[in-house]
Amino acid sequence: MSEYSREEVEQAFQHLWQVGPVGEDWEAQVGLYTDDCVYFDHHYGTMNPEQFGTWCNQLMNEQFPELYTAYEWHKIDGDEVVVLMQNRRDNPDPSGPPYLDFPSISVYRYGGNGQFSSERDYWDMGQAVAVGRAYKEACQRHDPDHPSRRSRLHWPESPEWAHPPAADS
Repeated sequence: MSEYSREEVEQAFQHLWQVGPVGEDWEAQVGLYTDDCVYFDHHYGTMNPEQFGTWCNQLMNEQFPELYTAYEWHKIDGDEVVVLMQNRRDNPDPSGPPYLDFPSISVYRYGGNGQFSSERDYWDMGQAVAVGRAYKEACQRHDPDHPSRRSRLHWPESPEWAHPPAADS
């Protein structure tokens, strides 16, 4: 049982998703965490919100600019939100699949006032490496500058809040 209504948790989660994974505004996402929030990634370790913002900006804007997050589904249980997503790269190889994915699961704990008090992320390193390698090889063969283009062509069709407005056209 949660002290927060399901509607409040749902609204806060949708907002966080629009700001972070869809809007890719990692600094603004930091503002959606409580001051004492603990962020945990099974590979990168534990961080506070400030460390998360710095790390996420570096990871997503410099190290992997081609990577974006495609929503699959989420479930709310009390003050926890479990979400399945795909870490997606648009494929520069016109003869291959349109995108290259590896899945991850995040568990958010809602802390009230539109903020989350924790986030835990889990993904498979083997799949991430294999997909990264396939993407790199496709870029070498078809479009070496593809990562810097930051293409975001394959958002989920629904729900509406899980993709940018431009994806509606």
